Amino acid sequence: MIVAIVYLVLIVVSILLTVQSAHVLYLMLYTWDRADAERKARAPEEFLPPQLSFSVLLPARHEEDVIQSTIERVVRADYPAELLEVFVICSQDDTGTVKKAEEKIDELHREGLHNVRVVVFDDKPINKPHGLNTALPHTANEVVTIFDAEDDIHPKIFSLVNTVMVQEDVRVVQAGVQLMNYQSNWYSTLNVLEYFFWFKSRLHYHAHFGSIPLGGNTVFFARQLLLRLGGWDDRNLTEDADMGLRISAMGERVRVVYDDRYVTKEETPPTLGHFIRQRTRWSQGFMQTLKKGTWKKMPTRKQRWLAFYVLAFPRGQALLGLYLPLSLGMILILKVPVMIALCSYLPVLLLAAHFLVQAVGLYEFTGAHGLEASPKAVLRMAIAWFPFQMVLAYAALRAMRREMLGRHDWEKTQHVGAHRATTEEAESRVG
Repeated sequence: MIVAIVYLVLIVVSILLTVQSAHVLYLMLYTWDRADAERKARAPEEFLPPQLSFSVLLPARHEEDVIQSTIERVVRADYPAELLEVFVICSQDDTGTVKKAEEKIDELHREGLHNVRVVVFDDKPINKPHGLNTALPHTANEVVTIFDAEDDIHPKIFSLVNTVMVQEDVRVVQAGVQLMNYQSNWYSTLNVLEYFFWFKSRLHYHAHFGSIPLGGNTVFFARQLLLRLGGWDDRNLTEDADMGLRISAMGERVRVVYDDRYVTKEETPPTLGHFIRQRTRWSQGFMQTLKKGTWKKMPTRKQRWLAFYVLAFPRGQALLGLYLPLSLGMILILKVPVMIALCSYLPVLLLAAHFLVQAVGLYEFTGAHGLEASPKAVLRMAIAWFPFQMVLAYAALRAMRREMLGRHDWEKTQHVGAHRATTEEAESRVG
C-alpha cells in the first residue's frame, strides 16, 4: 500500500512539473512563436517630434558610486531639457548619495541646466515605494517614469515612449530592461537570461491578456493615472508588480516595448549574498501581493488565474527546491516499474529543453549587444544550472520564513557598475 502511494505521488508530481515546465517554456518563446506578438513588441522605426513632458524619479540608497553617471545619462538624453525634470530621491540618513547628487546638480547648474533636484525624506519606511510616493507630489509633467540609480538608459528612450503613447493612445508603457554583465560570476549568465526572456517574451504574454506584473524601472505612467491610484503601496516589497496588477484590475492597457537597441542596461548583483537577498525580496513581495488579493478584482477568470500563477510561483519554487534533491535520491535508490520511471523522466526532458532554449538565447542576447558567446560559456551555464535552481529555491524558502515572521524590511542590493564595463567592451569591439 505504501509503495503504491509513493508511485502515485511520483506520477502526479511528475505530470504537474511537466505541465508547469511546458507552460514556462511556451511563455519564454511567446514572441518568437507568434509573429503578431513579435510585431507588437517592436519599437517604432520613426519617432514623432517631442510632445509629452516627463518627470523622472531616481530612487537611490547608498549609490555614491553610480548616481552621478545615471544623472548624467538622463539629463543628456536626446530630448528637450525643458520637457524633462529629474528627482533624485534619498533618505535623510543617506548623506553620501545626497552629497554626490548635489555635486552633480551644482555642475549642471554651472552649465545652465536646472531641471534636476534632490528630494529627501526623513520618515519610514526607508524603501523604494515610500521614496516614490514622497517625490510624486513634486512632479508636474504629464508622464512619470522610474529609473534605478545604476541604470544606463538609451538616449532616445523618451522619444520612443513619446511616440508610442501619442500614436497608440496608451497611458502605461513598459520598456525593456536588460542585465548585461553575463560573465561576472558563476550565476550571472543565467540571471541575465532570466531578464532577457522575461522582458523580450513573457511580459508581452501578460500584457496581451491584461494581467501584468510591471518591472521596477523604465516603466512610464500618465501622471493623472498614478494620482488616481494614490501612488505605490509603500509596504510592498515588489511595488512594481503590485502596481501592474492594480492597473490591470482597472482594465488599463499596458504597452510593452522590447527592442534590443533601446533597452535600459543594468547589472547582476555583485555577490551571491546580494543576489539571494534581492531574490528573497522579490519572492516575499509576490507573497504579499498574493495575500493582498488585488488579483481577485480582475474582470476575467483568465486574468485572475494568470495573476495567481505568477504570484504563487515563489511558493512552488520553494517546494521544487525540496523536491529536486529528493528526486535525485529516488533515482539512485528507488526501483520502480518501467512506465512509472518513464513518467518520472518527463520533467527532465522539459528541463533539458529549457536549457537548450537558454543556450540559444545566450547567443541571441550577445549578438544583439555586440558581445561574444562561446561553447565555454554554455558549459558554464550547464554546470551552474542545478546550483542556480537551488539558490532560487533557498531564496523562496527564506522569503516564506520572513513573511511568517512578519519581517518586511527592505534588503538593499549593492550596485558597482559592472554592466558599464560590459557595455564599454561591446562598444570597443564594434569600434
